[in-house]
Amino acid sequence: MQAAGMEPVGRMSAKGSDAYFKRTSFFWMAVVTGSFGYYTLLMFWPQSIPYESLGLWGNISKYLVDNYHPLLYIGYWVAWLLHGVEALYSVKLCSDKGITNSSTRSKWVLQTFLFGFTSLQHLLSYQPEQKEK
Repeated sequence: MQAAGMEPVGRMSAKGSDAYFKRTSFFWMAVVTGSFGYYTLLMFWPQSIPYESLGLWGNISKYLVDNYHPLLYIGYWVAWLLHGVEALYSVKLCSDKGITNSSTRSKWVLQTFLFGFTSLQHLLSYQPEQKEK
């Protein structure tokens, strides 16, 4: 059952397709935030991680930090670069799909920059209604 005035997830807003936005799931927000948070600790504050308390995951992390820190560092910035490229691509997709509302575009760019493909997949799968001529 649906509350009055509430739309099902994934449908267009009352404004139409120019303001379409779908938030990525909380699960993926938590996974991406936690992963980048942990990666940030590995890169900049590796001494703050209690490796012994993390079991196998801690052993692997400690090994990678001790032996491959320069590669992890490069990978960290490449991951952020990819999120930036995805965010720029979301601007193009918004244009291609007729999302012209600047506030909505900003939401897509920010969400895609922060959460990457988990956000971009919603925009990729969006099919705006074709206007009748």
